[in-house]
Amino acid sequence: MAKVMVSLPDDLLVRIDEEAKRRSLSRSALLAGAARRELGRRDPEAVAKAVARSEQRFARAGCFEAEELVRADRDARR
Repeated sequence: MAKVMVSLPDDLLVRIDEEAKRRSLSRSALLAGAARRELGRRDPEAVAKAVARSEQRFARAGCFEAEELVRADRDARR
């Protein structure tokens, strides 16, 4: 396992240590978990683009019956 040296503001380090103690974790375990969660998050720009694509599709769809769309989708998958 690699070791790294990082610089953090003193007040942030205090909060990290308090939270690690509250969770019965080491500082390293808390920071590793936080890094994993952050790196696992979707890119906000990619999410915004996906939402925009969906909005465009809905705008082009106009009025529709959900039952018909579900049936057409189901039939297309067969």
